[in-house]
Amino acid sequence: MPASERAHELAQAAAQAAADKKAQDIVIIDVTDQLVITDAFMLASAPNERQVTAIVDEIEKRLLELPDKAKPMRREGERAGRWVLLDYNDLVVHVQHSEDREFYALDRLWKDCPHIPFTDRTLTAVAPPRATEADQAAEDAG
Repeated sequence: MPASERAHELAQAAAQAAADKKAQDIVIIDVTDQLVITDAFMLASAPNERQVTAIVDEIEKRLLELPDKAKPMRREGERAGRWVLLDYNDLVVHVQHSEDREFYALDRLWKDCPHIPFTDRTLTAVAPPRATEADQAAEDAG
């Protein structure tokens, strides 16, 4: 059974918030077939503790702005800023320092679970560069 619509909604909003704060390696994993406590994990990383904290703060802010205001049931790891966990029941968010992400390798631990696609909307909103006249002439000649 795939992750609930609510889990998808929360995961996409959390992933976009993380992307907007320049999080790296954003992945959403559907863990419904492996766990009964949640439907999905969202993983993201950052190169320093300050950015980890900024990403977590943005995720919390954005999910509170949703029409049905999602508030985490539990928040752990904030003080150290190396691995912060936000538990939204349907979604568990893991924002890790890049070194911790590599060391603990949650991606590998859950490798058998399907991924939920995420596309950063700020990347898709950027228009491709316009071809110059020289580029167009070269293309027409070739």
